[in-house]
Amino acid sequence: MNSSPPPKVITRHRDGRIHAYVMDSGAHGTLEPAAVFRPRAGDEVVESAVRHDLERVVYTTLNGVVCLTRAGDPVWASDFEPRSDVRHGHRPGCALSPDGRTVWVYRPDAMARRAGTDQWVVHDADSGAVLARRELETVGHGGGHHVHPVDGSVYLDIGEGQDGAVVLRGTVGADGAAAFTTYPWHDRCLIDLAPCGRQFMTVDHEQADVAFHRHPDGEVLFTLPVESFGYDPEETFLEWSGGYLTEDTAVVTLGGESEDEEEWFRHHLVDVRTGTPGGPITVEATGPYEMVPLGDGSWLTDGPGGHPVRRSRARS
Repeated sequence: MNSSPPPKVITRHRDGRIHAYVMDSGAHGTLEPAAVFRPRAGDEVVESAVRHDLERVVYTTLNGVVCLTRAGDPVWASDFEPRSDVRHGHRPGCALSPDGRTVWVYRPDAMARRAGTDQWVVHDADSGAVLARRELETVGHGGGHHVHPVDGSVYLDIGEGQDGAVVLRGTVGADGAAAFTTYPWHDRCLIDLAPCGRQFMTVDHEQADVAFHRHPDGEVLFTLPVESFGYDPEETFLEWSGGYLTEDTAVVTLGGESEDEEEWFRHHLVDVRTGTPGGPITVEATGPYEMVPLGDGSWLTDGPGGHPVRRSRARS
């Protein structure tokens, strides 16, 4: 059995196309897409995921989920019923399992006015058949999927606006049966999973601290408040961004306002082995949410023409 996971594939949406970029070890600087997918005519893509072999794409619109081949041929599609005419405030999301066998779809049906609460649905990636459906107790605007790098389980972070956030975890067993866990917080936003899979990172919904949790039970390993990084908690907050730069190092983002009411942000390192904050790291970014750590010592920022730029401390 090959223990090395396949390279990450990330997507960007530009000019009505879905651009797929492969995060192999040699790709740095401004990246060029390894594959480009054309959605169905009339589809406005909200979120997308591309299989590791670059032969299929799955994407959500406001009213459904679609799977196409690289040539643009339809594989399957599933409409969200009833159709919603609400244009804003709800963003359906999707993710592919590491083995490419299942598609996980978050449906913010409450904000779309389809139902009183949301759904999390697992589809067979080849046929589109529904393998599992979890009726949620959330009224979310959107949800971020995080696929575990080792066991293939899927985390979902649902943002409910001023009401907080809900974090869930789903698994599909060898027998095809799905199991779902809801973590007992409504005040923590999931930011990232460690590349080794042993822990994950959350930020307080009120932005007062960052915490690191054990996978999969969620036990808090350590918490760092704003003042741990040398800032005044009355004037500084933690952004809901950052992630794992490596297995041993995480990046957090702190922000605030200057005396001239200009917004500022800075990235700081955390040693997750010892639970201690480190110094700042210089990142060329125009906003606090632009940097995306990849877990291998490198990170992405936005580049010219909508293409991502990959940098590392050794090659920045």
